[in-house]
Amino acid sequence: MRQGSLSIHSENILPIIKKWLYSEKDIFVRELAANASDAIQKLSIMHARGEVESMKDPRIDVSLDKEKKTITFSDTGLGLDAEDAEKFLAQIAFSGAEEFIKAYQLNDTFIGHFGLGFFSAFMVADSVDVISKSFKKDAEAILFHSDGSSSYTIDTAEKNEVGTDIILHINKENEEYLDEVKLRGILKRFCSFFPQAIYFNNTKINVEEPLWQKKPLECTEEEYKAFYRALYPFEEDPLFWIHLNVDYPFHVKGILYFPRFKSEIDVSRNHVKLYCNRVFVSDDCRDILPDYLVLLRGVLDSPDIPLNVSRSHLQVDTTVKQLSGHISKKVSDALSSLLKNERARFESSWDAYEVVLKLGMLQDEKFYQRVKQLLLFQTLDGSFKTLEELANDREGKKQIVYCEAGQEHSSLVSFYKQKNIPIAISTTPIDQPLMSKLEKEESYLFRRIDAALDATLVDASREKTIVNASGRTESSYLAEFFKDAIGDTHLEVEAKSLSSDSIPAILTLSEEERRFRDYLSRMSKEKPTLKPKATFVVNTNSPLVQSVQKLSASSPELAKNLAVHIFDLTRLTSKELTAEELHTFIERSTKVLELVLIPKSS
Repeated sequence: MRQGSLSIHSENILPIIKKWLYSEKDIFVRELAANASDAIQKLSIMHARGEVESMKDPRIDVSLDKEKKTITFSDTGLGLDAEDAEKFLAQIAFSGAEEFIKAYQLNDTFIGHFGLGFFSAFMVADSVDVISKSFKKDAEAILFHSDGSSSYTIDTAEKNEVGTDIILHINKENEEYLDEVKLRGILKRFCSFFPQAIYFNNTKINVEEPLWQKKPLECTEEEYKAFYRALYPFEEDPLFWIHLNVDYPFHVKGILYFPRFKSEIDVSRNHVKLYCNRVFVSDDCRDILPDYLVLLRGVLDSPDIPLNVSRSHLQVDTTVKQLSGHISKKVSDALSSLLKNERARFESSWDAYEVVLKLGMLQDEKFYQRVKQLLLFQTLDGSFKTLEELANDREGKKQIVYCEAGQEHSSLVSFYKQKNIPIAISTTPIDQPLMSKLEKEESYLFRRIDAALDATLVDASREKTIVNASGRTESSYLAEFFKDAIGDTHLEVEAKSLSSDSIPAILTLSEEERRFRDYLSRMSKEKPTLKPKATFVVNTNSPLVQSVQKLSASSPELAKNLAVHIFDLTRLTSKELTAEELHTFIERSTKVLELVLIPKSS
C-alpha cells in the first residue's frame, strides 16, 4: 500500500479563486476592509495587554485615484514585515485570524477565517502592491507585489507609520469600480456598522451606531424607530420589535421589526440583513427565518452562523436550525405579550400579524401550540374575537359560524343577527386548511353560514303542518312544486318555516364537499367539475313564495318561471352561478318581466 499527499499548485488554484470563489465582484471591498479591521483589532488587543507601547487611533481609509486607476485600502493595524508577508500573503488559505485567536485564547470577534480575502483583489485588479510597516521594534517597511500568478516579490519600502496600505491597480475590464459614487455605495453596503472608523476620501462611512450591540434595557423607543428608519428610509414606523441578545447555545444579537402591512409587499424576498461581527454578509436569511416570518425586517449578527468560504451564503446546520426555532419562539412570546397587555393595539394591527400567525400555525407545530390562543377573527359587528370567545358565544359549544369575505351582505346574515349569533369573517385563502387543522386538533367545528340550516333559524310555531285534501301538507306541496319547476333531480328541496319573512329561500352547501371543491380549485388552473351537495330551502313564511304558490293554480307558467327565478337569485347570492348560467338567468329575468307586465293577446 502506498500513501501520499495531495499536491495543490497555486498557478492552478488562483484562477479558480478569482473566478469562482466569490458570488459577486463587489465583495473584494468587504474582504480587504475586513482584513484591515482584523489588523487593527489584533494591535488593540496587544496594546491592551502591554505588548505594544503605543498605537495610532484605529482607522481605515479607502481612497480612489482615477488617473492612476488605483484603489487603496489603508489601516493603522499591526502591519507586516517580510516574514509576515511570506506567511500571511504568500500562503493561500492560511488564516492569521484563527492563529491569533488560538494564541491569545480569545472569543471569536474576528472577521477573517479562511485566509482567502486578500486574493479577492485579483477579481478586479491586474496587480496588487502591499506597503506595510510592522509594529515590531526596528522592523523595516516592506513592499509585497503580486500580479495574481504563483510568483511574487518582496522588497524594502518607505513607510514611517505602523500599518498597511493595499494598492489595487484596477484592470480595464473593471474600471467601473473607479466611479466614486459606485465605490461609496459598496462601502456603505458592507461597512456601515464596522467596528473601526472607516473613511472614503476622508468622509466617514460608518456614521450609524449598530443599535443591536446595546442591551435592550439601554435602548429607547425612539432609538429603535430611528434605527429602523436608517435601515429602511422609505418605510413607516414599525408596529413593534424584538431585541435578540443570546449567548447560549450560540451567540446572536439583532433586532427584528414587525413592519406595517403593505398589500404590495414581495413575500418572495427576505428583508432581514445578516451580519457577522458587524460586517454585512447577506440580505438573504431564508435559512434562518422560517417562511412565515418572511415579512420581518431588521438585522441579525452572529459569529456562530456557518458561512461558506466566500462568506456569501449560509451553510445550514444544527446551529442555524436552533437559531430559527429561537427566533420563532421570540416572535410568539412578543405577540402573546402584546395581546395580553395591549389588546387594542394588537387588534388594530391584526392585518400585519394575520398571515404570519396563520402560516406559522400550518407550517410549524411548535409555533402552532404557542400561538393558537392568539388567533383572532373579525366578526361582522367589527369586533375581534379569539376562537374561545367565538365558541363561548354559542353557549359553550365549539361550533363557529363564519362567512367568507364578500358574503357580509348575504341575506343569510340577517338570520344570525336576529339571533345574536356572531359571524367570523374568513379573509385569506389559508383559512380553510387552518380551519381543518383546528377541527382535527382542537375539536372546533367551523360552519359557513350557508353550510346547513341552523335549528335556531327555524320558527317551528309557524310550521305549515295542516294536511290538505290531497293528503299533503303545504310545506311538502311547496317543496315538490319548486323541485319540479327547477328540474334538477340531484337537488334536495325542502320547505321550512324560517324566522325571517323577508328571505324567500336559502341554498345550503355541504361544508366538507365545498371545502374539497375549493381545495381542487386552488390546486388546479382548471375549474373543478365537482359540485357540493346542495339543499334548496324554500321559506314558507315569505310573501313572495306564498304568491308563487297561489299563482301555480291560475298562472302555472309564470309560477314556474318565478320559482326558477327565485332559485337562481339564491344561487347568485351564494356565488354558485357559472358564466353560462348567468346568461340564462338574465334571459329568464326578461321573460318573467314580460309575463308579469305584458298581457296576453286575446
